[in-house]
Amino acid sequence: MSERPDVTGDTPAAMGPPDLIAALSDESGLVSALERKLAASILEDVSFATNASITEIAARAGVSPPTVTRFCRRLGCASFSDFKVQLAKSAYVGLRYLRPESVTSTPAEVAEDIVTKAQNALFEMHRGLDLQALSKAAGLLVHAPMIYAFGAGGNSTMIVNELHNRLFRLGCRITASNDHGMNLMLAAAAEQGAVVFGSSLTGRNMELVRCFSLLRERGVTTIALTQRGSPVAEAADVVIGVNLPEGQNIFRASSTRYAFLAAVDILANLVAYEDRSRSAKLLRGIKEQLIRHRDGDDRQLLGD
Repeated sequence: MSERPDVTGDTPAAMGPPDLIAALSDESGLVSALERKLAASILEDVSFATNASITEIAARAGVSPPTVTRFCRRLGCASFSDFKVQLAKSAYVGLRYLRPESVTSTPAEVAEDIVTKAQNALFEMHRGLDLQALSKAAGLLVHAPMIYAFGAGGNSTMIVNELHNRLFRLGCRITASNDHGMNLMLAAAAEQGAVVFGSSLTGRNMELVRCFSLLRERGVTTIALTQRGSPVAEAADVVIGVNLPEGQNIFRASSTRYAFLAAVDILANLVAYEDRSRSAKLLRGIKEQLIRHRDGDDRQLLGD
């Protein structure tokens, strides 16, 4: 009896769910004109393709239903039904990155775009601020014997480091951490009276949720700078909510980070104003050292 070759290990399906949007967009992987025509038709309206029957997809592309079936299998799907499931999953992240919006890119246009989006983010954040939550958070930070600031990823790492940068000079005992394992250990060791601040732009940092849940069980107060209604927000005691829409330009950095930085500055100012004399004395001491050893005068920035 002859043996059939085992080819399943070389198919996309054997290596995990295929990225159909990428496969459909890669013309070099499409071996015939019919396949390219079918792929173009599907990409033209992914929403239609995820809901249409095999006959409707074939008719729209001008091919036969068997061609659609063979095409689905060539892409690594077990069946037409599996193709539709995988296409729906791929579409969540696929099209925006494979077909970026057409944007102009001269220096003047890029500068205007960045600054305008930053201004809009600050305006929208200001308009939606929960002033009561900010006041409560500042009061907690002022009286905390120890503050832990947890963040991860590019933006939230910057945010918690900036909170540390702003608060240490006001006399707060604070440490910032962006390592998930360290955050969990710090959460397990934090004593009652301490305050843990967490930053998450999406609110879907489940490692931070785990830390906040542990801290709640242990009676340690938490503050979240994050999206309202998110898992991180639900796990926190005090929520400074920032919910801003993001544009379609995948090349521009998130303008939400400007709003988060402004929220940190607001918190720091509120902490400073709680005891202006103490804050001024500490800031003067820092500035004196900078003048003596770096600046030579009082006209430079305060240690930044």
